[in-house]
Amino acid sequence: MAHRRELVEVTQPRLLEEMFPYDLPPRIVFDSRVCEEIDGELVEFAPKALLTRDIRITDTTFRDGQQSLPPYTVEQTRRLYEFLVRLSGPNGVIRQTEFFLYTDKDRAAVEACREVGARFPEITGWIRADVGDLVNVEKLGLRETGILTSCSDYHIFYKLRKDRRQILDHYLGVVKAALDAGIRPRCHLEDVTRADIDGFVVPFCTRLAELSEGLPEHLKVKVRLCDTMGFGLSYPGVALPRSVPKLVYRMTHDAGIPSDRLEWHGHNDFHKVHINAVTAWLYGVDAVNATLFGIGERTGNPPLEGAIFEYVAIKGSLNGVDTHAITDLVNYYEHEIGHTLPDNAPFVGKHFATTRAGIHADGLWRDERIYNIFDTMALLGRPPAVAITDKSGADGVALWVNNFLDLHGKERLSKIKLHKICRWVADQYAAGRTSTVSDQEMIAQIRLHLPEQYEAFMQRRRQKQ
Repeated sequence: MAHRRELVEVTQPRLLEEMFPYDLPPRIVFDSRVCEEIDGELVEFAPKALLTRDIRITDTTFRDGQQSLPPYTVEQTRRLYEFLVRLSGPNGVIRQTEFFLYTDKDRAAVEACREVGARFPEITGWIRADVGDLVNVEKLGLRETGILTSCSDYHIFYKLRKDRRQILDHYLGVVKAALDAGIRPRCHLEDVTRADIDGFVVPFCTRLAELSEGLPEHLKVKVRLCDTMGFGLSYPGVALPRSVPKLVYRMTHDAGIPSDRLEWHGHNDFHKVHINAVTAWLYGVDAVNATLFGIGERTGNPPLEGAIFEYVAIKGSLNGVDTHAITDLVNYYEHEIGHTLPDNAPFVGKHFATTRAGIHADGLWRDERIYNIFDTMALLGRPPAVAITDKSGADGVALWVNNFLDLHGKERLSKIKLHKICRWVADQYAAGRTSTVSDQEMIAQIRLHLPEQYEAFMQRRRQKQ
């Protein structure tokens, strides 16, 4: 029989603030081992090592992200890069970003971003496995470039129309040419979650590790694990090539590629893009590749803002990250690029911190921590809000009105004082209304029924200006 636990009465609420600090995202606290059976043996991983490992984020907004939207102008690219610099902070939480290098416009965008003069994120390139493509990397003076090295037989036999030996030798030739030019290669293992891991991927990466022996650290070959079709799985006990834990283990223990030279790049075809990226961190990959708002080819890549908050939750510190840049980026995309994000997108959607349920509004009224994920105002400049519908009730109306009038504590208006507005809302839906009450309609009701409070609010706002 399971151990019987008795109720523990307390005189003060236990809010678990060491895990839910409110001024930061909830902490991710590991308190046990993580094990995976690999080749018949139980392998133990140390999740607590994430606290001390140099895990980081890399960005592909200007490469994979550009394969899903109309092309950015050079000026837009520069502005977005400046936002990434702010978001990364001085400690390089976003360590690198990558660019196409093929057209004059591509190269002008690289030069414009270099003029910003920021250390992080470092600007790197992306090329095909073609020695001729290295010319642009050299001309721009980039220290590192990604190289497309597709590794599944789907790509090797049906796209590239070669055999494994021909492809391996070709890839190694391009890597050697990059090293000879003083350029650090970052091999992008396209379609790795559908590849023969033991028959091609590990032998290829073993050769890359051997090529790196004796080289200075800044030239040692990196490997990006590309879950091109989103086939990767985080679950324990899954077979290769879909198992993220086993794939990472093969790289670090069988191929000899250490964590600090490993990177994960995923796609969201099966709604697993974020959890797979974090799983790669957990099992030994130091770098997670992401895009702003997850915008990328087909279903997109790991959302950069999600990776940022996951990083903070793991580390328990912002480490110099400017999270307000996320909200500024949302506004820039909407007003300058013309791209609007889904209203309910986490951290960035127009209504991500908005409730329509009266019972939730009642909780927010009493203590915003009850129904707010963290201090969204402090970290994102986005206070918790209420959208007025037939489900909002008097609590929702009261929260909306007091938030709009910027009233706090004892200044807040009671539900009794707002009964006329509450009645107007109820009458709307009793008459068959199905749409949400707009902000403009609520403001009109405040001006009608609370003219003194409205005028006082406007006067305070004018004084601030």
